[in-house]
Amino acid sequence: MGLFAVAACVVGVWFAVACVRLPDFGGVVHPYADRAVAAALRQHTANAVASVNFDQRAFDTLGEETILLAAVLGATMLLRPARDEHKERPAAARVLPTTRLFGTVLLPVTVLTGFYVVAHGQISPGGGFQGGVVLATGLHLAYVAADYRVLQRVRPLAVLDVADAVAAGAYTALGLVGIASGVAFLANTLPLGTFGTVTSGGLVPLVNAAVGIEVASGVIVLVARFLDQAVEVSGGRGRGGSAS
Repeated sequence: MGLFAVAACVVGVWFAVACVRLPDFGGVVHPYADRAVAAALRQHTANAVASVNFDQRAFDTLGEETILLAAVLGATMLLRPARDEHKERPAAARVLPTTRLFGTVLLPVTVLTGFYVVAHGQISPGGGFQGGVVLATGLHLAYVAADYRVLQRVRPLAVLDVADAVAAGAYTALGLVGIASGVAFLANTLPLGTFGTVTSGGLVPLVNAAVGIEVASGVIVLVARFLDQAVEVSGGRGRGGSAS
């Protein structure tokens, strides 16, 4: 306890010193922003935020991606059916015609938008994190427009489980390219391409795509565990039985 108190005091002091030396709020001096934008332009990445996430601070993003993967694994373990629980096939749900119409129309549009946001993350606002969530949301419009049974048919959980893990591993594997080139882990050593194009940014579009796949797959699997518990599982801690 004493060691923790000492460590907390040290961290608190350094945090206070760092805050005191921050630029004034609303001021014109932004040293980090100036350096980040210059580095993004130098690496042919039009979206400076994507450059920070997937190039300048790519190692931090690896940690964030790992947190999501751990959350999916944790939810899968905690929400697996207990011995006194069993799954029941959900009954068909009644959906209003207007809800069915709008859900059916918006599902392909939302999924297409998600792919666009991921694919163009290095040249326009968006990226793997945002696009992955949009993709996962679009797929679940099948639940809104129809019912849970339709969502189950269009949601290949076994494939998504594998895709989640493979995408997380691909991010790490891409980082090894830098080491193989004789520089740092996750260093951007690939050809930078033409500025403002989908293939620009060197390593950025590949890392961005890996994040998009991991986030989309992870969110779908995570939501699936909670929906299964709420809709299908009955007995014990479950409350299943309704598809709406």
